[in-house]
Amino acid sequence: MKALWVMAPLLASSLAWAGNHTPPPVVEASSFAAIENHADEHLVIAAEPYDTRAKAALFRVDYLKHGILPIRLIITNTGDRPISLRNARILFVTAAGEEFNTAEPEDVERHITRREREGTSVPLPTGLPGIKLGHKISNKNIELDFDTLEFQSLVVEPHSTRAGFLFYDLSELDKPLVGAKLHLSRICNADGDELFYFEIPFDKYLQSKSQPEP
Repeated sequence: MKALWVMAPLLASSLAWAGNHTPPPVVEASSFAAIENHADEHLVIAAEPYDTRAKAALFRVDYLKHGILPIRLIITNTGDRPISLRNARILFVTAAGEEFNTAEPEDVERHITRREREGTSVPLPTGLPGIKLGHKISNKNIELDFDTLEFQSLVVEPHSTRAGFLFYDLSELDKPLVGAKLHLSRICNADGDELFYFEIPFDKYLQSKSQPEP
């Protein structure tokens, strides 16, 4: 129940910051619903999907419309030594085990451009072809979103939290979050030793959404 009390102000804060495309305030990963905590390694990681229209208003582009899911990654280092993400691998893994890498800006632009070129078909009487309505997406807006919102930290300093967004092309999936998880590996400590992998189940996030606010 405690997590639900925490989630309500977090959501309100996120929505308040969405209108001007400013990243929401950074708070510790333990404040979120979908987390994994490795106490022995002094590391807590959270994943917060931006899968609603209200939350997605943060971005300059309607990624959800095109099947691109932004996920906010929050990493808190509670230890006394830095954590390296330089070689980290962060995969979206479906319930069936299918793996998706993070999308680069050019991947997102190529995907959206292709879908917009195809247009939206307007049905006409039988025997006549549909009329396709084209819509343009600004390359600059995608670049700005990645420049200002993407997770870019290579190091998480002691007793600090770093946050940012990852983008996944899940356009071919139906209800991609159900049974899925974010899998993080190749995270290293200050000695270069690889930490045990993290798996953050999105069902925790979905369960938090289904609960009434206190």
